[in-house]
Amino acid sequence: MSLHLYDTATRSTREFHPARNGTASIYVCGATVQGVPHIGHVRGALNYDVLRRWLEADGLDVHLVRNVTDIDDKILKKAAEAGRPWWEWAETHERAFEDAYEALGCLPPSYAPRATGHVTQMIELMQRLIDRGHAYASGGDVYFSVGSFPEYGALSGQRPEEVQQGESAAEGKRDSRDFTLWKAAKPGEPSWPTPWGPGRPGWHLECSAMATTYLGGEFDIHGGGIDLIFPHHENEQAQSRAAGDGFARYWLHNGWVTMSGEKMSKSLGNVVSIPEMLANVRAVELRYYLVSPHYRSTIEYSGPALAEAVAAYGRIETFLRNVTGRLGVVEPSEFTAEFSAAMDDDLGTPAAIAAVHNAVREGNVALASGDEAGARRAAGAVRAMMGVLGLDPLSAKWSEESTADAAHRSALGALVEALLDERQRARKDKNFAAADAVRDRLLTAGITVEDTPDGPLWTLKDS
Repeated sequence: MSLHLYDTATRSTREFHPARNGTASIYVCGATVQGVPHIGHVRGALNYDVLRRWLEADGLDVHLVRNVTDIDDKILKKAAEAGRPWWEWAETHERAFEDAYEALGCLPPSYAPRATGHVTQMIELMQRLIDRGHAYASGGDVYFSVGSFPEYGALSGQRPEEVQQGESAAEGKRDSRDFTLWKAAKPGEPSWPTPWGPGRPGWHLECSAMATTYLGGEFDIHGGGIDLIFPHHENEQAQSRAAGDGFARYWLHNGWVTMSGEKMSKSLGNVVSIPEMLANVRAVELRYYLVSPHYRSTIEYSGPALAEAVAAYGRIETFLRNVTGRLGVVEPSEFTAEFSAAMDDDLGTPAAIAAVHNAVREGNVALASGDEAGARRAAGAVRAMMGVLGLDPLSAKWSEESTADAAHRSALGALVEALLDERQRARKDKNFAAADAVRDRLLTAGITVEDTPDGPLWTLKDS
């Protein structure tokens, strides 16, 4: 089965064919660096990181561009309220986002362009639009003429006659539906020179200029959150195609993370920041929680759901630890057919995770029965599948083997597994008193044992 992706533009699932053989190009709308990142912000980055890994697993060379919006009304407002320079405010929070991406195991993008570094390209794009009759200057502002572009509304399904851009009224607009490409300079705000006067870029213009600068006039995939479909992505597509570029061939949109049914938003005050989350769970556990649901679904954040994800990841981690403790190093091998089919079906991570747990169950059975080849085979498949999800517990990013206490952990694991084997034999012989005695010995040593469908799961009380 080949990869199929749900394309927002056609409202259908389409087979993915890259524009250039051997290469996949992806542009992802990155952060507007106005504050500390929360889990709603990073969910999209994780989703497109998984897409990138799956495309690379298929042998494609992936060029992924994730921009940084470092000039924006909100950035200017918050910096002013804090009494700090706008550029310093933006840089501080850009670093916070990069730290969050790295902590959660996102592969670095091919490039992470800043909007303020691409004003020249934006001016060139505006000139092309004006020359083609799709844009006009007025009082230092530059606007896109929605009425000049018959395809407007195709991406979002908006009816052109009902469009509302959400912009403040402006005298220079010829049509209320027109949107701003360039904002005339205002006192106290940063500005750049243009043929139409000094000012700063509009949000939509930034992404079109950066995407085509690094990926060309036509590229494969444009990704972002569902809240960006209109007006941001609709306007990106309109201005880019009106200028003569084919632009994105597939449009992907990830769902929100919500609390009490509301999208996470700083303005609503219902955010859970990444630093706050990582004070309570490991980064790999948070990543598991955020990539397990389908990327187009909504995640309703809750503590119990996060705890369930932590436990589920622990079962996978314990299986691999058990196998390597008994059999030595196990390298990633091949994906199961079940996993590949799930990922090819619009990145179906729920079914892909289910395939991982199925392999864990089979591996535990093999391990318990002494089938070392079967256990090793299952562990290799689990490592390969979890690697695509960016979650392999034995990878360099997450492995305890890279920590100073790896040898102690390995020795402890061997001792605990020997006791668990003794307990399993006692249970099989219906000698439950002896089995309970083993469990009590482990508990006294600070080790808890939970019997799960995947076999016994042991954890240190303080881990």
